[in-house]
Amino acid sequence: MESIEMSDYGKVIGEGTVRFERLLPGPIERVWEYLTDSDKRALWLAAGEMRPEEGGPFTLVFRHSELSSKAAPIPDKYKGMEGGASVRGTVTRWEPPHSLVFTWDEATGRDSEVTIELQAEGESVRLELTHRRLSTRAVMVDVASGWHTHLGVLVARLENREPEPFWPAHLEAEEAYGGMIP
Repeated sequence: MESIEMSDYGKVIGEGTVRFERLLPGPIERVWEYLTDSDKRALWLAAGEMRPEEGGPFTLVFRHSELSSKAAPIPDKYKGMEGGASVRGTVTRWEPPHSLVFTWDEATGRDSEVTIELQAEGESVRLELTHRRLSTRAVMVDVASGWHTHLGVLVARLENREPEPFWPAHLEAEEAYGGMIP
């Protein structure tokens, strides 16, 4: 498994808020499709229909073990997600191909919020992803390691490479974020 570069880590930028930046292969319209098209999003994050408008509902259906053709066992602590897991939310900003903001339902009953901004930089695309209103340190560690791992899969897909299995990479990121997030 490739080691994680320090510059790849998300940063805590405020209470309950973590931010990630990645420079991705473009063009920007292709990256936007990977964010908003269910079939393409299923290759790196989660499938699920997303109504393309402000106020549009969506559901993300996660199948982590299907993100790579390389097999790896699911860790015991995540066995409850073996058949998949779902998150619901609402699109609050839809500005193709530059800005997507949505709520993310949390078990606490208080929705968090995800903002994804895209900016073309030559033939590349700068992605900035900010996840706000995370309720506890444990949730921040889980969310940070999840986004870190999913963004790694996205990079591999956009570079036309087969991603490494999700779970080993997630556990490695979870351990790292557990040591970094206060």
